[in-house]
Amino acid sequence: MKNLANCTPVEFLRQTNKIRHSVESWIKETKILEIRNNKPKLIEITDSMDEAQRKEAEEENAKRMHAQVKKNISDMLDNALETNADKTVEVLALMCFIEPKDANSVKPTEYLKNAGEILADKDVIDFFTSLMRLDQMNILDFPKA
Repeated sequence: MKNLANCTPVEFLRQTNKIRHSVESWIKETKILEIRNNKPKLIEITDSMDEAQRKEAEEENAKRMHAQVKKNISDMLDNALETNADKTVEVLALMCFIEPKDANSVKPTEYLKNAGEILADKDVIDFFTSLMRLDQMNILDFPKA
């Protein structure tokens, strides 16, 4: 099965543009970025604390952060794999050059096999990581004319 790791450069560029649009919609529907920004209520560390109080507060804050990260990941997975499963399959299908309307005609194991091949390709991952960084720096946000 063709995927992003084994296609021609022209196919890669055209397909990544389709994926970009699909992922943009997927991010909005799954609310992944909003969930990722959920932060726990942390204990304020002040100058008036002695070393023991500061250490205790730091340890408690670390526990709260760890618990929040676990909750955020669980919520993101719930939204991606349960609530928005159709949209997630659409993105996977596009990575394998399958039209979204035909996405359910492919066995899940084929998606897993191809996802592994794509994730193992450093150049493909670097390309998507670069796009993500550009978006996070708002470089891809152009002013409206």
